[in-house]
Amino acid sequence: MKVHANGLQIEVDDQGPVDGKPLLLIMGLGMQLIAWPDELVQALVQRGFRVIRFDNRDIGLSQGFDEHGVPNMALAGIRYAMHLRVPAVYSLRDMAQDSLGVLDALGIARAHVCGASMGGMIAQHLAAGAPSRVASLALIMTTTGARWLPAPPLKVRRALMSRPMGPGEDAAVAWVRRVFGLIGSPGYPTPPERLEQRARTSVQRSWHPAGSARQVLAIMADGDRSTLLPRISAPTLVIHGVDDPLVPVECGRQLVQGIAGAQADFIDGMGHDLPEPLLGRMADAIARNAARNGRG
Repeated sequence: MKVHANGLQIEVDDQGPVDGKPLLLIMGLGMQLIAWPDELVQALVQRGFRVIRFDNRDIGLSQGFDEHGVPNMALAGIRYAMHLRVPAVYSLRDMAQDSLGVLDALGIARAHVCGASMGGMIAQHLAAGAPSRVASLALIMTTTGARWLPAPPLKVRRALMSRPMGPGEDAAVAWVRRVFGLIGSPGYPTPPERLEQRARTSVQRSWHPAGSARQVLAIMADGDRSTLLPRISAPTLVIHGVDDPLVPVECGRQLVQGIAGAQADFIDGMGHDLPEPLLGRMADAIARNAARNGRG
C-alpha cells in the first residue's frame, strides 16, 4: 500500500498484529523493501512485532526523482575524494524524515527501528534527531562514514560502479547476481538458484539505477556521522559481519564504541547481506535489544 509521508508517496508493507510492538525496517542503497527477507519478517512477527517495511524514496514503488536527471557519478566521486561539497538532490536527513512520515501515516508515535547499510545511516539520523520516536535501535552492516575507516577493496568499488552488460531484464539480473555474489557472506553463501530468484524478483518489481545513483550522492553529501553517536540514547544493537567486504567490520566497532551502552553481535563468515541461516539469530538479537527498553 502507498502512504503519504513527508510530502511523498511511499510504498509500505505492514505485517503482524496491529497492537504488536512497532518495528520499522529501513533498507539500504538501491534496495527495495523486499530485500528484507520474508523469513526474517515472519520471525520478527512471531516475536511479537508489528513489522513495517517500506521502499525508500527514489527506489522500488515509492515516489522517484527522475525529473532531476542522472547524476554525474565520476564528477561526484572526484569532489568527494577532494573533500569538496557533493551536491545532492536530497539528503539522508530527508530520508529520515520520510521514515518518521511513514510512522505518522500509520499513527505510530514510537517504534523500534532497524536499519541495514544505508538504512542504518538513515537510522542514525532518526535516533539522534528524534529520540522520543525511537524505542530501540538495531544497526546492521552500517557505518558513520568517517574518513579514517577502511574502504571496500577496489574490485568491490568497481563492481558497484559498473553497469549491466546490456539492456533488458536478463542483463540487469546478471548484474545484481554478480554484485551480490561478490559482497555476500563467504561463510553462508546463498545458493545460485536462490540468488537468481531474488535478483529476478527484484528487477521485475522495479529496476531504477538512476534512483540508486541519486541515493549514492545523498550518502556522499552526508559525510561523517560520528558526531551523531553521542546523541543516540535508545538501547542500541550493532550487527556486523566480520567478513563484510563492502562495509568492513571496523565500521561496526566504531559504532559500538561511540554509542553509550551499545551491544554488539559480530558474526564470523557474514558479509554484506542477510543470510538465511542467520535470520533467526538476528531476530532473537533484535527482540532482546528491544526488551532493554522497559517501556516497549
